[in-house]
Amino acid sequence: METLSENACFGGVQGVYRHASAACQCDMTFGLFLPAEAKDGPVPVLWYLSGLTCTHENAMTKAGAQAWAAEQGIALVFPDTSPRGEGVADHEDYDLGQGAGFYVNATQSPWAPHFNMWDYVAEELPALLVETFAIDADRQAITGHSMGGHGALTLAMNLPGRFRSVSAFAPISNPTSADWGRKQLKAYLGDDAAQWAKHDASLMMKNTGFDGPVLIDTGDNDQFIDLLRPEALAQAIAERRQQAVFRLQPGYDHSYFFVSTFMEDHITFHAEALYGD
Repeated sequence: METLSENACFGGVQGVYRHASAACQCDMTFGLFLPAEAKDGPVPVLWYLSGLTCTHENAMTKAGAQAWAAEQGIALVFPDTSPRGEGVADHEDYDLGQGAGFYVNATQSPWAPHFNMWDYVAEELPALLVETFAIDADRQAITGHSMGGHGALTLAMNLPGRFRSVSAFAPISNPTSADWGRKQLKAYLGDDAAQWAKHDASLMMKNTGFDGPVLIDTGDNDQFIDLLRPEALAQAIAERRQQAVFRLQPGYDHSYFFVSTFMEDHITFHAEALYGD
């Protein structure tokens, strides 16, 4: 693993690292914030999954998360959103290919060799973090924005016991019924919609729910709200009687101004779960 940068940040260290990924068959880059407490032993970790067109860097520099994570003694990991590099398939559309991995394991050509973001986030990167850094594998939580909110919710519900809490900022909530989803799931996973269900937060909420607390924020002025379909997830939460806080925030859009506004709420929410009994 190669250290690309390490900077002092709120008493801790914000690092950027690159490693050869077996899951994605290319070099992958991620950001990791370690609070000061990591000097004394393993700390809990909050995963932040980013949205379409993003890299590891967007939330790391724009979300304002490190200040609140440092206050709570929590590490933050910022994975990339897709495999990248020469020889990795791409597409001219911004919402398919590099920067748009959708946190699935692709089975279709030309995506299948590299686009295995599910395995990367669920298995490979967690193992690397615990092996290399002072990360407590038994205290993990997950959040994300837009496509990353979709990833956070579906990973949390598909991996029972892994995460103590899950939250999302403006998640793509019902991708099997929206243009942000059907296009990508068909491209990556093929025509069989039965293979898409585990990657739909609304369907997963109906079928399995989550064994812990859930927090979701979406702006009611979000320019992509018809693609996000928050109402489908809200209905699934209500029907399941899931432990959840679901908020439509008046006046907020899809930007990092929205994400940074509510970041303190989300990190405090996760800290309660990570440090609870």
